Amino acid sequence: MLNQNKTPLLDALKVNAARLHTPFYTPGHKQGEGISQPLADLLGKAVFRADLTELSDLDNLFAPQGVIQEAQQLAAEAFGALQTWFLVNGSTCGIEAAILATCGTGDKIILPRNVHSSAIAGLILSGAIPIFLNPEYDPVLDIAHNITPNAVQSALQQHPDAKAVLVVYPTYYGVCGDLSAIANITHQYNIPLLVDEAHGAHFAFHPELPTPALAAGADLTVQSIHKVLGAMTQASMLHVQGNRIDCDRISKALQLVQSTSPSYLLLASLDAARQQMALHGIMLMSRTLQLAEEARTRISQIPGLSVLEMPHLGGSPGFVALDKTRLTVTVSGLGLTGFEADEILDEKFAVTAEFASLQHLTFIISLGNTPADIEQLVQGFTTLAKEYHRSNLTVKNQVWLNLDRTLDYALELSPREAFFAVSEILPLTQTNKRICAEIVCPYPPGIPVLMPGEVITKSVLEYLQQIQAMGASISGCNDISLKTLKVVK
Repeated sequence: MLNQNKTPLLDALKVNAARLHTPFYTPGHKQGEGISQPLADLLGKAVFRADLTELSDLDNLFAPQGVIQEAQQLAAEAFGALQTWFLVNGSTCGIEAAILATCGTGDKIILPRNVHSSAIAGLILSGAIPIFLNPEYDPVLDIAHNITPNAVQSALQQHPDAKAVLVVYPTYYGVCGDLSAIANITHQYNIPLLVDEAHGAHFAFHPELPTPALAAGADLTVQSIHKVLGAMTQASMLHVQGNRIDCDRISKALQLVQSTSPSYLLLASLDAARQQMALHGIMLMSRTLQLAEEARTRISQIPGLSVLEMPHLGGSPGFVALDKTRLTVTVSGLGLTGFEADEILDEKFAVTAEFASLQHLTFIISLGNTPADIEQLVQGFTTLAKEYHRSNLTVKNQVWLNLDRTLDYALELSPREAFFAVSEILPLTQTNKRICAEIVCPYPPGIPVLMPGEVITKSVLEYLQQIQAMGASISGCNDISLKTLKVVK
């Protein structure tokens, strides 16, 4: 057992920030002496004194032998990993590195369609061929959950030469699929299970939270420590266990996608966040769960509102557990869209959600929230229900709820080939049967409808036009108004 009280990287940074010396190295502001006054007024000088580079006492992120190595070893033990890497380019670079380390050009990887755009970037960088699986979908709530063990089993039977399986666990809504079953199936083919666990870094620290990905059998998992724990934005971790992942390939891949000038502020925040959770995780998560339960109970009693809960019959293969610190409130019973409710709560009541979709608002309740936050959230919804209630949803939105979501997909080129191909921009109406050269991701529901290499079909175009007319936003593509699309020439 390691001494989880220690913060080797944070301590070394503190010493070096206070050391009196004359700096002739980067960064150019020289411990805050050259920082503009407005920025210094906002943040203070202390943070800039600690904004240091790879000094001898501070180790090297890409060849750690000192305090970074020790901090990563402490994190590995705390999170239940064999080896841990600190990430300063967010979970995005971790997902990219995971794909680069397990797949090369032409190799197949099985993954859900509701992956983060970083996975698509990993496909483009690696040249891997995606075998996409549709996640389980709840048509009543209009929420995509997770891919099922049966879907993974079927995909591996059809593609036994696949090099890896990648899953999202949990989803943005806090929904967890049957990861243990997927791990067992994946390992029967002796290939690694990669997990985008960006929103599940807290799972290891309380028994009432869903099973952590590593404990469920994942070979590699990437966690955004900044999303739900106490690290600074962009600070994430990549964890590995077992022998199916080549750790040297992970290190080499991370050198391709991480900055060669890593922020020690971010690195130290990872060290501090790990210590905080190792020492006080149970207490902090117990308090967080209590706050979340209070919010869930009180909001569910407000007429016209409901909250996402585990299905009464024990769930489904795509929904076996729910992170109770993630609160999704269905507002369609008020006759409002999630977008409208989000705007009202933010502007009128200073309550800001993590994200909005057509029927829902989703909130992250974390160790940083307070009882006063929960009170303001509940009061905001109480007033929303009383003062902004409409009789029902508009006809336009009723069409959305009954929309046939079966779309035609066909991958003509690998994402890498399409991304680097000569392309042209055409009016949307002229792109039928052309090969897409960019990512088109509408929200809701947040699943990429088109990505580089896929054939654009009539059903896809109609779907995009319908959901855009209903208020969904489009991301990932060059023209977010969706009047044009980039296609392979």
